[in-house]
Amino acid sequence: DAGSSVEEMEFNWDEYLEDTGATAAPHGSFKHVDTSLQNGFAPGMKLEVAVKSDQNTYWVATIITTCGQLLLLRYDGYGEDRKADFWCDILTADLHPIGWCQQNKKILKVPEGIKDKIPDQEEFLQRVLKGACSAPANLLEGLHRGKNPLDLIAPGSRLELQNIRDSLEAWIVIVVENVGGRLKLRYEGLEDLDKFDQWLFYLDPFLHQVGWAAQHGYSLQPPLAIRSLRSEADWQEILKKVKEEEEESSVPTDLFKDKPVIGVHSFSEGMKLEAVDPMAPFVISPATVLKVYNDKYFMIEIDDLRAERASSQRYVCHVNSAGIFPVQWSLKNGLHLSPPPGYPGQDFDWADYLKQCGAEAAPQSCFPLLSSDHGFKENMKLEAVNPVDPEEVCIATVTKLRDSYLWLQLEGSKKPVPECIVSVESMNIFPVGWCETNGYQLRPPRKAIVNKQKKIAVVQPEKQILSSRTVHDGLKNQELNSSDSVVINGKYCCPKIYFNHRCFSGPYLNKGRIAELPQSVGPGNCVLVLKEVLTLLINAAYKPSRVLRELQLDEEAAWHGHGETLKAKYKGKSYRATVEVVRTADRVADFCRKTCIKLECCPNLFGPQMVLDKCSENCSVLTKTKYTHYYGKRKNKRIGRPPGGHSNLEVAMKKPNKRRKRRKHFFVHKKKRSSTSVDNTPAGSPQGSGAEEEDDQDESELSHSLAQDRDKRKRKLRTFSFSDDENKPPSPKDIKMEVAEKLQLDSNPLEWSVADVVRFLKSTDCAPLARIFLDQEIDGQALLLLTLPTVQECMDLKLGPAIKLCHHIERVKLAFYQQFAN
Repeated sequence: DAGSSVEEMEFNWDEYLEDTGATAAPHGSFKHVDTSLQNGFAPGMKLEVAVKSDQNTYWVATIITTCGQLLLLRYDGYGEDRKADFWCDILTADLHPIGWCQQNKKILKVPEGIKDKIPDQEEFLQRVLKGACSAPANLLEGLHRGKNPLDLIAPGSRLELQNIRDSLEAWIVIVVENVGGRLKLRYEGLEDLDKFDQWLFYLDPFLHQVGWAAQHGYSLQPPLAIRSLRSEADWQEILKKVKEEEEESSVPTDLFKDKPVIGVHSFSEGMKLEAVDPMAPFVISPATVLKVYNDKYFMIEIDDLRAERASSQRYVCHVNSAGIFPVQWSLKNGLHLSPPPGYPGQDFDWADYLKQCGAEAAPQSCFPLLSSDHGFKENMKLEAVNPVDPEEVCIATVTKLRDSYLWLQLEGSKKPVPECIVSVESMNIFPVGWCETNGYQLRPPRKAIVNKQKKIAVVQPEKQILSSRTVHDGLKNQELNSSDSVVINGKYCCPKIYFNHRCFSGPYLNKGRIAELPQSVGPGNCVLVLKEVLTLLINAAYKPSRVLRELQLDEEAAWHGHGETLKAKYKGKSYRATVEVVRTADRVADFCRKTCIKLECCPNLFGPQMVLDKCSENCSVLTKTKYTHYYGKRKNKRIGRPPGGHSNLEVAMKKPNKRRKRRKHFFVHKKKRSSTSVDNTPAGSPQGSGAEEEDDQDESELSHSLAQDRDKRKRKLRTFSFSDDENKPPSPKDIKMEVAEKLQLDSNPLEWSVADVVRFLKSTDCAPLARIFLDQEIDGQALLLLTLPTVQECMDLKLGPAIKLCHHIERVKLAFYQQFAN
């Protein structure tokens, strides 16, 4: 109606999962999505990179990991030392394939940091490049540089699609839309007629680059369903036009290198089996091998015993096709086998049926082995294509599992759909958040849990200090904000997070439970992947509530990421707290390392790098006492822990009516971030209420920490605290700030190198801190962005040394504005 206002209903996966009590299917279970996120570069590939300290020289580097258009690199010669690893952007960094320097008469020169380790440069290069795999030249240079290979399948691109309904002949299809690798395809020659459009994932075994049919001996013929729409002369004219424009609309061949390889089958005509029709995957039915084309392809038909039937359900298969099973598979798995139409009675018996048909059952050896090692469990949620209307992607619930097959109940479809039977390797199922990430409409459930009053915080993004410890110099001139998108080029940005089970698990995490965790999580949306990782760690703890307390967000600290509410259960009580997670790929490695240190475990216990044989931290040789002292108490005292210890951690009892009110004051609610905060009140309990802690030790620790923190805050007003590495407290003259002293600079600090910054610091009373600047490779640009909170957090300095250091930084800033700003 005119003038009426309609409230937009926005579906929220997190709220929906919480409301239903379900979990999301793990991202690693969707192999086709994992493959689609690969950017053409792989760990272990080598390339030639400009040396940061001397842009006129280059050196060989190895790819450690990839994430969208970002590469984590390590110069050859550093061995297992990851301290010098650096991120770079393919679009902006000076990167080239192996051999480029020699072809273009550029200088290959060992970087200064490893000069002593490589006495003979020529001999070293011959050794490391022998049998090495170079990064693809086409992805480093020209039009394809920095592009995700998947983006090269643009609307208007042409492919060849085999007709699986009545023959193996192929015909040209045009890409109408590309949604994260899921392609909407239209047959060439139909122009705007969308009645015969199809949706297929780009890795579908029946989809090929143009020219495939001719190379493999198949003819190009339009399918029977559309052949009558044009004359034979028209189809030939269309084919001629396609061949003339082949180069303009073709897709790179190497894009299909990860397609499943079709193996050799051993089926014969007339064999019987059980099958699921891919066009209507709702029941399992008896089927017959109707025709064998060659050693790779055969056609099956769903059995129909009726004398008069309108149509037949037949389709082409290969040995790894989903939905084909040996005779009696349904019976062995306790499933219903739907008798063929026209079969007398409902009690189907395979022995009688084979005898009646005079046929033999396809032997077990014809079928591939089915695996149950896939990560899916009952009641897990995911996103799935509606087989009745492939335009729709719906919320799906796993209702049943058998071997490597799932029974899915779709929610929110325009028309009700029976449970669908899909393979765990189906390319029509996707992880939670896939639609949102790729900008596609997910069909919400009919009774959706929605954000009716979604609060949006308008926060000025904080500029982050960038150094090559986190991001390569090619990115340094860009400002990464805390509000940056969680995706790169519309794709997932978080790399795989590996659980390195051999590493030291610390005092909080149960070693046995850690060993049971999956090898990796992701890739995917940064927030979702890290939330899944932290949830797994909490559940692997001796006391999950204690780990949640260690991870909770310090609301008085600077806000750098995204607040997520995590939950823990321990001894019948439920706990929840707000935990900060990062939103961009370049900060994931540092986030994982800092979280490990919070939990006093090996910094490599989990992160984007897999520990193969020996941990770089050598954690296995240290005793538990020494290790916890080194990573926990001495170097980082309760990193990230809020002053009150339990300031935003709440607990809900199973019986809330028996709360002890005298302990209510233990839980303090801070409202400093009301616009962005998550409601931490447990369901069914009043806000601000508390309950018993898990034991008396935790209670005494809590009240003691509250009193101790109050004393600390009082003392902080009248005294300074200095870092442990100083031999004695400074005298008053050391603290005195000479504000009137004016600094005269000989050069513009914006142009200072790391060496210039170190040289300046060594001329001040903060000379011992110069090593930190050298290690973190902070140059003049980064120096001018430093502030007191950043110095304390990033350099782990106490207040006294941080103030002294910031005094000198402010002097440089003042001199810069006076001498060079104009």
